[in-house]
Amino acid sequence: MNGSEFDVQVLGAGVIGLTTAITLAEAGLRVSLRTARPPGATTSVAAGAVWGPVMCGPPERTRAWAATGLAVFRELEPDPATGIRSRRGRELSRFPADPPSWLGDDLDFRRDDELPPGFVSGWRYTAPVIAMPVYLEYLAGRLARAGVEISVNPVTSLAEVTDDHHGVPVTVNCTGVAARQLVPDPAVHPIRGQIVVIANPGIEEFFIDHSQPPPGVSYLFPHQDTVVLGGTVNEDDWDTGPRPEIAERIVAGCALIEPRVRTAPVLTHRVGLRPARPQVRLEAEPLDGGRVLWHNYGHGGAGVTLSWGCAAEITAGVLSHE
Repeated sequence: MNGSEFDVQVLGAGVIGLTTAITLAEAGLRVSLRTARPPGATTSVAAGAVWGPVMCGPPERTRAWAATGLAVFRELEPDPATGIRSRRGRELSRFPADPPSWLGDDLDFRRDDELPPGFVSGWRYTAPVIAMPVYLEYLAGRLARAGVEISVNPVTSLAEVTDDHHGVPVTVNCTGVAARQLVPDPAVHPIRGQIVVIANPGIEEFFIDHSQPPPGVSYLFPHQDTVVLGGTVNEDDWDTGPRPEIAERIVAGCALIEPRVRTAPVLTHRVGLRPARPQVRLEAEPLDGGRVLWHNYGHGGAGVTLSWGCAAEITAGVLSHE
């Protein structure tokens, strides 16, 4: 592959990289995508995933990016191939708690007055819930239709792909937690998330329990035929192997609020490393010869939520310099 054949090279095939590449390609740019792992083997496949700008910053920018994502998900939802479905759900706590500031009327938000025993705070809202294996397959197919091939070829450093003065004019770094070594950026660190996927016994509403102190958390996100049970928020934990004792704790925690999960067949276990950073890094870095390196990483627990908004901002920035 001759890099000069392309206008943009995107690094990374998680939800951030795929969405960025799609948006750039559908804007008419010639795009290549290089990744260490195919989409189905990235951290994104382990996401729950319910819309919400969580574990990310800064608040002003992330709320704007999240609003873009909400609009896109609602537009895509009628297509069953996307794996997107708006669901009603509840967040509960056994201690006094306030809802996040990003919840509003556009999500049909209201306080929960029918709390289960033991809970003292809660609220309900409706938001898109995304079945990630299905959604990633949809994104990969959409990317292929835009004429972009996914090259599984790990990058050892950003210098490897940016030092060529005859190379691609624009590079977009969507490498997630790997940016810690590749950039390098010591502000990036993993927040390990482990989930259990079960056959859906008829659950329709999602559920999040805020009562447990980190690293424990309980959440339940139903999809059509499956339910994602979680989870963990282990800071600076690079282990990508499922831990049986954590899986047992996850199922037990979710069963306290939804007893049907205890007897549902377990389909698989997944682990993902959320790319945490004090703030999302979305900015352009000038390179020699008029070339540009865009950074698009550090989305924490909100990669799916922020993906379309960040991709749109980068695409606008790239096109403004064409």
